[in-house]
Amino acid sequence: MEELVAAVRRADTDEVRALLESGADPETLDDGLPVLCRAVAAYDEPVAEALLQAGADPLRRLPDGSTPLLRAVDGGSHHMVYALASHRVPLPAPERDGLLARARHWVETGVEAELRRLTGLTGPVERIRVEDDEVGCWCEQLTLGGLTVRDEHRAVLTSMEERYGIRTSFDELVARALAHPDRDHLVWSDVVFTLGRRVDEETWHWSRDLLNHPDRLHRLLAADLLLSLIFGDLVTGRAPFWERGRELVPWAEQEEDPEVLAVIFQAMTHDRAPEIEAVGLSHLAHPDPRVRALVTDALELSEDGRSLARPESLTAVLTLARDEDPGVREAACRWLAHYRGREPEVGDALVALTHDERQSVRIDAVSGLAYRDDPRCVEAEHRIGPVDAELPFDERLMDVWRYQRRQEAAWGS
Repeated sequence: MEELVAAVRRADTDEVRALLESGADPETLDDGLPVLCRAVAAYDEPVAEALLQAGADPLRRLPDGSTPLLRAVDGGSHHMVYALASHRVPLPAPERDGLLARARHWVETGVEAELRRLTGLTGPVERIRVEDDEVGCWCEQLTLGGLTVRDEHRAVLTSMEERYGIRTSFDELVARALAHPDRDHLVWSDVVFTLGRRVDEETWHWSRDLLNHPDRLHRLLAADLLLSLIFGDLVTGRAPFWERGRELVPWAEQEEDPEVLAVIFQAMTHDRAPEIEAVGLSHLAHPDPRVRALVTDALELSEDGRSLARPESLTAVLTLARDEDPGVREAACRWLAHYRGREPEVGDALVALTHDERQSVRIDAVSGLAYRDDPRCVEAEHRIGPVDAELPFDERLMDVWRYQRRQEAAWGS
């Protein structure tokens, strides 16, 4: 089946599927190995999925004693391992134990050290950053002597332990995340996701206590964990901490690192306790725009969007609407667009924002004017400009039309 081998090598998923549907053998060999191994080595998840769906065996024993699944573990791709491991349900115990042992070996040895042991080379290691736009995470890919691996083994171990009912200690998972000190690294994200699904008091208190750590990275991880716990288990829908953000107020009042503070803010403002609004207002002039952009999330509106808990809240948002940072202005505009109070200065602020450099801000501002039945929305709509046809349709673009229909109905009545 040379055609299938060629299609797998050029990562042509559509052709691979077509050939498999026409009867091509998913266990076709390429240089003595199943083509699934070729897809695994290339980190080609779509092709690997097509082969698995057609019957390729991730547990097929290879000449060197490994399997495609174990080769995926060696390659260090969390998503590839998950695809192969979840294909056979349940995974037999020996293969499950072998997977965990293999992943643990890479974690304990270290990716670069194991790469040097396997190749026997001492030269420089090529390192590249690999972005996963779908999930918004990244990893590092290391190559030496023609052998390439990714540094996601801690995520592989974490997710597979969770899958097989192994409750890894809080401290161990914290150590794994901090080995990749970036909120967007896949290992950090996977640890946060795993602990966030526990939604128990023990994990909540451990995470909250971690906010007292002198190291900012520990506090950043703690804030991220608390945010995840507040969102709850996205699989089961359990969110027992949704309104416990008020417990984070003391840390929001004392935290000096802007990145940590911004994440605490994100976690805290899902609660509607009055003290949270006071903390938000206290950071109105914070030097970091990431913090100022979150102030509006702390300012409570009534269900009809017309009343405020604190009279100074509107003044604060109007100030933010003139901020030098576009992200801060966007947050303020979003808040103003949902505010239904009749103060004339709100309409004036929205009109000013229809001239903003960001199209998303201009759209929100025009929408806000239309919802307020402000006739200036008609002229301002032209300032939105052409919208990218490749993007999903934005319902806000219909708000001026809806305003005009309301006016016509009123005139005709």
